[in-house]
Amino acid sequence: MPRFADQYIFMAGFKVCIAEKPSVAKDIAQVIGATARMDGYYEGNGYQVTWTFGHFCTLKEPHDYSPNWKSWQLAFLPIIPPSFGIKLIPNKGVEKQFGVIERLVADCEAVINCGDAGQEGELIQRWVLLKAKCKAPVKRLWISSLTESAIRDGFSKLKPDSDYDNLYAAGSARAIGDWLLGINATRLFTTKYGTDKSVLSIGRVQTPTLAMLVQRQKEIDAFKAQDYWELKTTYRETVFTASIERLKTADRAEKGLAYLKEHPFEVVAAEIKEGRERNPRLYDLTSLQVDANKKYAFSADDTLKYIQALYEKKFVTYPRVDTTYLSEDLFPQIPSILASMTHYAAMAAPLLAHPIAKSKTVFDDKKVTDHHAIIPTDISPNVLPLDEKRIYDLVARRFIAVFYPECKVSNTSVEGRVGTVPFRVTGKQILEPGWRVLYPKEKKEKKASGENPEEQEIPVFEVGESGPHEPFIHKGRTKAPKAYTEATLLRAMETAGKQVDDEDVRDLLKENGIGRPSTRANIIETLFKRKYIEKQKRKLVATQTGIRLIDTIQDELLKSPELTGVWERKLRLIEKGEYDAAQFKEELITMIFQLTNEVKRHQSVKADQGDTLVYP
Repeated sequence: MPRFADQYIFMAGFKVCIAEKPSVAKDIAQVIGATARMDGYYEGNGYQVTWTFGHFCTLKEPHDYSPNWKSWQLAFLPIIPPSFGIKLIPNKGVEKQFGVIERLVADCEAVINCGDAGQEGELIQRWVLLKAKCKAPVKRLWISSLTESAIRDGFSKLKPDSDYDNLYAAGSARAIGDWLLGINATRLFTTKYGTDKSVLSIGRVQTPTLAMLVQRQKEIDAFKAQDYWELKTTYRETVFTASIERLKTADRAEKGLAYLKEHPFEVVAAEIKEGRERNPRLYDLTSLQVDANKKYAFSADDTLKYIQALYEKKFVTYPRVDTTYLSEDLFPQIPSILASMTHYAAMAAPLLAHPIAKSKTVFDDKKVTDHHAIIPTDISPNVLPLDEKRIYDLVARRFIAVFYPECKVSNTSVEGRVGTVPFRVTGKQILEPGWRVLYPKEKKEKKASGENPEEQEIPVFEVGESGPHEPFIHKGRTKAPKAYTEATLLRAMETAGKQVDDEDVRDLLKENGIGRPSTRANIIETLFKRKYIEKQKRKLVATQTGIRLIDTIQDELLKSPELTGVWERKLRLIEKGEYDAAQFKEELITMIFQLTNEVKRHQSVKADQGDTLVYP
């Protein structure tokens, strides 16, 4: 192993590197020359490389501040500690490894924070260093992949930890905000309305997410299907539909059919427009979870596990991102990444034959925050488990697709008339597939996605032409609103409940989304675990328990996706240094006091509201 750059070796003491997982610590240790395996760390070349197992510390619980707060009584609410403290998670493995970290940082020259380069990773490491009473100077390793070249480059550009103080402040504010609202609202509603010691679990992100599912469930349950009739006709082997409101009785439809049989079909307008279908965007975590759910029925949590595994195996870049853009300094690396994708050589070959254009829809520094979109690294996998292979294929194809030509289409619109009844048909033909050659679709896939697998080809029509036709009646039945799937729920969380298809508009709404890309999967899993929702095939269905909980909560603040989105935006502003974390905390405390007073005044539905409920 060659010696790592000499300028990073201290004459006295060690530089202690703390990674978030043992596997990542091993990768870093190999690159920087810390090859001696010790008990809980690697050592060598002036470095000691140790690790956590994710979260080692958590915020203290109510009873850690006061024994009175162990009892679930309305009289003790709200619970607002004068200041917040942290403690080690009670686990022997955590305690042993923390002891290693504590000993290393107490006697080191400097510390390098090698945690995951994101808000959660920053919070994990800062809390560990805080608990260990670290006095040494701290630097930050900030990398977007775990390849050797990325690690070496990151160590050559170590940043002061102060560069990430706002990131830590946002993570800390998020944790404290979730604690304040979760602890107080859960105890408040449980002691006021809970029965049989059932806990009514309420959370800043969990509750508005459940509220969206409950609202949709109520719409579905209240829906009453109705029959309707449409007038259609076939002219020159093309099916036209009457451009009138759906008919509500069979009698009216029969009268309409009789009228149509008395008149010829006439073409009154015909238009053919050539258009382009823009390339899909690169993946952020949410869009990857959405597509994996649509294509493979993967849960959001499973997709996160698979893409995280690919990241740790060095095959993809950092996955917990919310941008679909690349930083402009990555542009020169694109050809080498494409060339390294040996299993996709045939797809990449057309791109490597000519210079790649630098498109603003792919490269935009203004749209990149901590990390760029998820893309493959220059290390190509040979063998992968099937599910990881499927996720890698989504990422790889998308990476190649963004550099292909746009898809050219012909959009046809024809308007006709039978007597006084207007008719219309539209169709689309692909002239040059462009990027779509990478996504051949089976008929069953089109049906599953709601597309028409037998889209009719429309011949050329001339305005003024007329002739015989074959009218008929189509009988249909109205359909209930669609239940959420994990894919559509993730999109709704991303846009604070708004149904948005346009990617540009969706980007604008992301700052006000519910939760963060890295936490949404966990929120959905929490709703499953608490039996507030269940899965029926791909549908997410609110249970009676979940519906009762939302019905119990009268305060719209706790249920509103929009207002939760506002809180999320403030957390993002804290991260940018544009909002004060202390003010965010005070706003939440004020809201919690108001909520507590309002619920206490409300007439309880419990007979034993004075009883004390004690929970572990």
